[in-house]
Amino acid sequence: MKVLGIETSCDETAAAVVDNGNSIMSNVIASQVDIHARYGGIVPEVASRQHLLAIVPVVEKAMADAAVSWQDINGIAVTFGPGLAGSLLVGVNMAKAIAMARGLPLIGVNHLEAHICANWLENGKAVEFPCLCLIVSGGHSDLILMKGQTQFEKLGQTRDDAAGEALDKAARILGLGYPGGPAIEQAAEKGIPLWSFPRAWLKGSYDFSFSGLKTSLWHLAQKGQVSVADTAASFQEAIVDVLVNKTVEAASDLGVKSVLLSGGVAANHMLRERFAARSLLPVFVPSSILCTDNAAMVAACGYYRFQAGEFSGYDLDVVPGLSLG
Repeated sequence: MKVLGIETSCDETAAAVVDNGNSIMSNVIASQVDIHARYGGIVPEVASRQHLLAIVPVVEKAMADAAVSWQDINGIAVTFGPGLAGSLLVGVNMAKAIAMARGLPLIGVNHLEAHICANWLENGKAVEFPCLCLIVSGGHSDLILMKGQTQFEKLGQTRDDAAGEALDKAARILGLGYPGGPAIEQAAEKGIPLWSFPRAWLKGSYDFSFSGLKTSLWHLAQKGQVSVADTAASFQEAIVDVLVNKTVEAASDLGVKSVLLSGGVAANHMLRERFAARSLLPVFVPSSILCTDNAAMVAACGYYRFQAGEFSGYDLDVVPGLSLG
């Protein structure tokens, strides 16, 4: 069964064709990173306009790369939230137009669920339920208990800044540019974690908080004459420390059988290495390209929703503040 996935929740215009929820036939991504880098962050209006320019060529290329015709496609999956309203509208309206014109089922996909489903594109056969999912990105730091393929329960979330957001702001403070996650990681490779930044453990809760960490970095930077590399290494160490320890603790408390990582921050090499060393359970994480926003994960998620008989009507609307679980 072949599903065309469309993703436009933020600043990536993406389309992909996935067969049976795990075989990627094409995965096309038009990035806007260079455009938004000049502003030091994503400008929503600019993002939506770029989606309008890119969406048709991206979908056409995804179909061509997969060497399929519209007669081969069994369903259209599209992200309808969470995300930037203007960006989401471009993808949803494109998906609705195709589905209506071709008489195909339309499946609205939760962006966060799609990130989790990225694991099934590479590791699906090895994942055992129940599993604990850590979603870490620019907008989210969530712990999700997954009891079945479409069964989710939110255990915790960020109370302020998400991990990716904190990394972006830290990179701005240190003059490292955008996007912040890769910039901090690259700088940290040349440094030593000399500074002991605060950790918000929030005992008795599976929630996260990184705003205090960001504020502490700002105060340190105001003193001047600090090593950017050492500061980046110390900041990254603090974020990874909290993410790994709280997730491992939750996995032990809940008696899950595996741990899944997802979201853009899951591409961080230190985070991957610490989980591999610290967790006693199997830890699954997609390849870096599948951690960041892409349409293959949307198509995979759409496949499992299709199998469960969960379809959307052609009046599907965007939900920018959609949550999971």
